[in-house]
Amino acid sequence: MTPARWVLDTNVILSALLFPSGRLTWLRDAWRSGTVVPLASRETTTELIRVLHYPRFGLTTSQREDLLADYLPYCESVTVPQPVTIPQCRDPFDRPFLELAVAGRADALVTGVKDLLALAQAFPIPILSPT
Repeated sequence: MTPARWVLDTNVILSALLFPSGRLTWLRDAWRSGTVVPLASRETTTELIRVLHYPRFGLTTSQREDLLADYLPYCESVTVPQPVTIPQCRDPFDRPFLELAVAGRADALVTGVKDLLALAQAFPIPILSPT
């Protein structure tokens, strides 16, 4: 069976990585088993690394490296050409996820962000909630 190719927003990835017994454990298991192949671009990976440095997470360099090592090797890297035509979004940090979904021909964009979920009707790729 061909694995699903999904774009995961940063909050979804963080929930799966930081809370291994949480509600998104299934997603972490899915990328580890190859059922889901997360798509990643330079911009989305940079965003993930930036957010992992937030003081509120209290992560050491070693912990950040371990979390990235539990995610990035499972990802398919996608180069996003510019410009990519996508619907207008309110938050500029959301734009790279929409662009990645289009450029990578994703099967879905998985997000808990209400602004992105609201674009589901206007976006050519399914936008799904992780729960």
